[in-house]
Parts: sequence; C-alpha cells; structure tokens
Amino acid sequence: MTMKKRGAIYSVIALMLCAAVYLNWNYSKNNPEGEGQTVSNDYTSGAGLLEDPLIVSGSETQKNYFAEARLSRQKARDEAVNILNSTIESVGADENDVAAASAEIKVLAENSVIESRIENLIVAKGFKDCVVFVNDSAVNVIIEKDDNGVTDEEVAKIRDIVMDEAKVTADRIKIIESE
Repeated sequence: MTMKKRGAIYSVIALMLCAAVYLNWNYSKNNPEGEGQTVSNDYTSGAGLLEDPLIVSGSETQKNYFAEARLSRQKARDEAVNILNSTIESVGADENDVAAASAEIKVLAENSVIESRIENLIVAKGFKDCVVFVNDSAVNVIIEKDDNGVTDEEVAKIRDIVMDEAKVTADRIKIIESE
C-alpha cells in the first residue's frame, strides 16, 4: 500500500473520531430536556481555574449523557478498528502498513482499558459518574457531582488518578464538572 493510501486511511479514521465527538457534543447541546444546563466548572492541569463552560444535558438526562458519551466513544473506536483491520487484511498491504495498523489498534485498545480504569477509580472515590477520553495529546474527564460542587482536593485526587493510570503530566489533563 502506498504512503498516499496509508495517509488517506489515517485521515478517514481521524475524521470519524472527530465526527463522533462532534455529534455527541451536538446532541447534548441540542437535547431539549437539558436546556439551560451547563457545566459549572472546568478545571485544567492543576490550576483549578474556571474556563469556558461546555454545554451538557440536564440533570434528568445526566445518566443518559454519560451512557451516550461512552457509546459514541465505543462506536467511533469500533469504526476505526474496522478500517484498520481492513488494512491489515488487504491483499496488497505491505509489511509497514500492516505494522502501522496493528500498532494503532494496540493503542486504541490500551486507551480503552485506561479510560475504563480511570472511570472506575473516579467513581470509587465517591463521584456519581464520569466519562474519560484518552488520546495521544490529552486526557479529558467529565464528572458528575452533587450540588456541593467539586473541591480543589477532589480535583487533585482525580488528577492523581489520571496521571497514574494514563502516565500523562498534569498539563495534559482537563477535568470538567457537569451538573
């Protein structure tokens, strides 16, 4: 397979992942049951500072938001794996293409395991629910918390979990609290 074809395949994978994230965000933004509900805090890399809010679904449909976000993440990942598998199984694929596709599948699987572990550990720390997105440049954590909000101590706990599990530095972690 030529370098041009490989680039095209990776571009399609990236485009599908971006489309899935956008559709998930757009759905939660346009969900009529969640009108008027916004994220209360956006903590980034240890600073604990409020940044631009992200619109998410309302409290009635909050559980649905987290379930739908996980489902959307998994669908995008499954589509990417299918494309990579078709590259691997392609009759004309050379060794470099097969190796690159296999390596990408391995990264996707590792990210999936890391996301699951982080989500379980955060819930074990007393949060109602969360969803984690791991990629090669950052880790985003969206958490559901009660009306009291998230303290700086809780943000530090979440950041420590993410740093330990994902092996990333604090500047690559974004924590968003939804209502």
